[in-house]
Amino acid sequence: MAGLSAAARARELGAAPVVYEKGTRPGGSMLLSSSVVWRFREWDDFRSECPGGDERLQRVVWELLDDGLAWLESLGVPVVEHATGNPRTVGKRFDPRGLTETLVRAVGDVRVRETTGNPEILATGGFQGNELLVAEHIRPAGPLRLRANPWSSGDGLRLALERGAELSAGMAEFYGRNMPDADFSEAEFVPAAQLYGRYARVYNERGEEFFEGEVSWSENDLVQATARQPGARAWYLLDDTALQQRVRDCKVEDMVALAPTRVDPGDLPFPAPPGARVAVRVSPGITHTIGGLRIDERARVVGAPGLHAAGADAGGISAGGYASGLAAALVFGCIAAESALDRP
Repeated sequence: MAGLSAAARARELGAAPVVYEKGTRPGGSMLLSSSVVWRFREWDDFRSECPGGDERLQRVVWELLDDGLAWLESLGVPVVEHATGNPRTVGKRFDPRGLTETLVRAVGDVRVRETTGNPEILATGGFQGNELLVAEHIRPAGPLRLRANPWSSGDGLRLALERGAELSAGMAEFYGRNMPDADFSEAEFVPAAQLYGRYARVYNERGEEFFEGEVSWSENDLVQATARQPGARAWYLLDDTALQQRVRDCKVEDMVALAPTRVDPGDLPFPAPPGARVAVRVSPGITHTIGGLRIDERARVVGAPGLHAAGADAGGISAGGYASGLAAALVFGCIAAESALDRP
């Protein structure tokens, strides 16, 4: 989202941008997402949900996202839904393939399997694809499974740091989903997410119920807590009431029925609590990092003159919680183009 939006906006302003795409196809992890681009309906909700984030950057996203969504529609991006389905948020759901293809056409010059050593705008997608950087900054108790494209491995982070860049808040945080602790494909990134942790009792491998308090609506706090349990694994235990709850317009029991790691509670490596009907073994899938390069309101990388960053390369916007990564990528991608071209 960030790189293609930046280049499309730059071309719209009369420049001749080139997108250097390290991977084998454009679109990054945006192409693999549900492509819901949203903001909190109320500003105070944004601040309360992401209290560790840079308030100045959050304000930019919150104020400019609606214009960004309208801009995407003006390019001809196909809209699937004009709402998010969450009363606390506003935004739109796009077709991910149509979104990618429309932006690629607007850019004009996208070079796959190529990189450059002298970029003006960094939009390499974060560092979740680099196990060493994940271990250094996020420090999970076991390997995190990649729920994203494999090419976002910290190239932008390393390049900017070599030029004196500063890091943002939230370097130990990430956005992801708890997934069945089994192999999954790119096509299963969205449908296989186990989004019913709020209804489960959650235990680690030692049989300890480790999450205290209520799970957030996004469940990203539970995912990050799971990453810090032994082996970065957990068990969701569900009773009859939990199985009848609804998520994504279907019952939890229907989601559990498709999980390849479900077991009878009697087969757990620890005594199950009374009433447990089924258990599902889960592990965190990391989608994108939350910390990264520190930027200002014009998407300029702090400490590295001449560099701009957007998307997951620009960190700290949703530190302390969860907000739409695609929204921040869209807004700051366009701003990065305008700033690099010295346009208001």
